[in-house]
Amino acid sequence: MADAKLERLRAALREQAEKKNGNNKPTFSGGDNASYPFWDIPENSSVTLRFVPDADDDNPWFWVERQTIRLPFAGIEGGDYPTDKQVTVTVPCVDMFGDTCPIIAATRPWWKDDAKKDEARKYYKKRSYIASGFVVASPFEEQNPPENPIRRFVLGSSLLEKIKAGLADPDMENHPTDYLNGCDFRVRKTKKQDYNNYDTSEWARRARGLTEAEHIAIKQFGLYDLKTFLGSRPDADGIAMIKAMFEASVAGEPFDHASFGKHYRPFGGGGGRANSDAADAIDSAVTPPTARAAAPVVDGAETVSAPAAAPAAAGSSGPQDLLAKLRARTSATRS
Repeated sequence: MADAKLERLRAALREQAEKKNGNNKPTFSGGDNASYPFWDIPENSSVTLRFVPDADDDNPWFWVERQTIRLPFAGIEGGDYPTDKQVTVTVPCVDMFGDTCPIIAATRPWWKDDAKKDEARKYYKKRSYIASGFVVASPFEEQNPPENPIRRFVLGSSLLEKIKAGLADPDMENHPTDYLNGCDFRVRKTKKQDYNNYDTSEWARRARGLTEAEHIAIKQFGLYDLKTFLGSRPDADGIAMIKAMFEASVAGEPFDHASFGKHYRPFGGGGGRANSDAADAIDSAVTPPTARAAAPVVDGAETVSAPAAAPAAAGSSGPQDLLAKLRARTSATRS
């Protein structure tokens, strides 16, 4: 018989599936080395992970969902690296905090217009999932592993679906994060066309109790409260800034370093490092207003670490200036 904690998790999975089926609409510590780079394992190899619980007992999962939106800009205006090459800024989608995301709200009508669906898709939110645990067996040796062996794993949707499929299997009798009777998860990397593929990943067939070293690590370092990696909830000024950047992006304007460079740094062009394979893996480059930078990892993509925050430019705009800019742009658009 499955344990009570596993049954609670399965009930949450069923509830989530029911909500998804009833909706036909399109549905962080940064810069450190705590996130394990499983996408770097060799092709046709695997890494064995052991997930641990979220420190937040109210979370029925052992992961949290993060939502971000990528905003393309026609270059950078001002700052240390002005350029006319396209760059990208990733912002949090505040839907994940229970607020109304101004970007999702603005693009919702676009889905009903065939001519604007591609544009709506470009600005739609991307989901990734943050879990934590131990790297039990790795096919490569890390050059600079962190002191704390409890690692973060930032997963994409396809890998999470493999995790969920095993959880729903009636042959799994115990919660996989149980210290005594849980089980490991094997991430297997293959290639499908030019992309990393994890379709053969699966739960181990046998239970494994945590080792003495793993018990000691949990006692010494504690468990992560996973929601802290989502960043703080942006306030009204922070949401207004996100809306202003979105409208500038849609209008084909360059990234305004004087207005936004204190809080965000673009990738690509001269403002940061990126490549096409990594584009979906990059999250907030620097700290948005009242929010933390997010980890730069997603489902198997080659990634680029987020750079440190850029210093504020002299005479840079504050929140009230940005609100005034936003109102002026909106007024001009309506006229």
